[in-house]
Amino acid sequence: MPRIVRFHQTGSPDVLQIEEVELPPPGPGEVRIRVKALGLNRAEALFRSGRYLETPRLPARLGYEAAGTVEAVGQGVQGFRAGDVVSTIPAFSQNQYGVYGEVATVPATALVKHPASLSWIEAAAIWMQYFTAYGALIDLGHLEKGETVLVSAASSSVGIAAIQIARMVGATPIALTRGAGKRQALLDAGAGAVIVTSEQDVVAEVGRVTGGKGARVVFDPVGGPGIVHLAAAMSERGTLFLYGALSTEPTPLPPALLSRSLTIRGFMLFEVTTDPARLAAGKEFIVGGLSSGKLKATVAKTFSLDQIVEAHRYLESNQQVGKIVVTV
Repeated sequence: MPRIVRFHQTGSPDVLQIEEVELPPPGPGEVRIRVKALGLNRAEALFRSGRYLETPRLPARLGYEAAGTVEAVGQGVQGFRAGDVVSTIPAFSQNQYGVYGEVATVPATALVKHPASLSWIEAAAIWMQYFTAYGALIDLGHLEKGETVLVSAASSSVGIAAIQIARMVGATPIALTRGAGKRQALLDAGAGAVIVTSEQDVVAEVGRVTGGKGARVVFDPVGGPGIVHLAAAMSERGTLFLYGALSTEPTPLPPALLSRSLTIRGFMLFEVTTDPARLAAGKEFIVGGLSSGKLKATVAKTFSLDQIVEAHRYLESNQQVGKIVVTV
């Protein structure tokens, strides 16, 4: 039987267990893959700890991103067959599907044949980050050449993806980070400027970099009191995309919301990945960027499947710049 990661109670990374679980064959519209690598995401840590948008149904599996080969297809599946090299796009509930393990069953609509040039590690590190950034910045934000975007938590995999996508369309990404230790890595990743929020005035620095214009788009997974400063650094009629709630403090309505006619919009990538037309457009954009080399996953560190607990601990340490990948 395949080795599968599950948890029987919510909590710290220590609740994760590797168990031998017999999986049924794929049902209608489903595909079973032999997993080669997994990409870790903050959403999975929140799900494991019971702080995500949905409550885990225990014992629970978890995981959105995997790369591997197709083992079997269910009734009605077209476009995939045994042996195909594929990766998974986050387009499902973790209460229905999870990819942590040696084998995973997922809906065929969440599979893609990624560029052959990608390694297993790279293929497991692309879809969550690039679709999240693409959905907000391009699909909804219509970010264009010459514009400026503020990227909070910029050293995360999604933050790095946002920096690359901004560069790809000719916009200038300004990276925000709490500590100076990640400044050079963010500049190397393509940031036009880096603001260390624990040491610098965000509003003043954005004004300096943009010549007083401010940023039309802000991309923030944190929320909390800091949103006041982000809004004050924006241009008139700008949009602040809030795609997470990492702060444990309340998120106030910033005064600049009215004075600058701003929009604050909540965003989750499922809005795009569960819409067939928008999903197809996103795939084309991302695959094009990967094929051209303008988009390239930054992998911070890899772990083995047996080290899944250590991998989640590292994920929550916030030491990484880029993606954490688990090889199987």
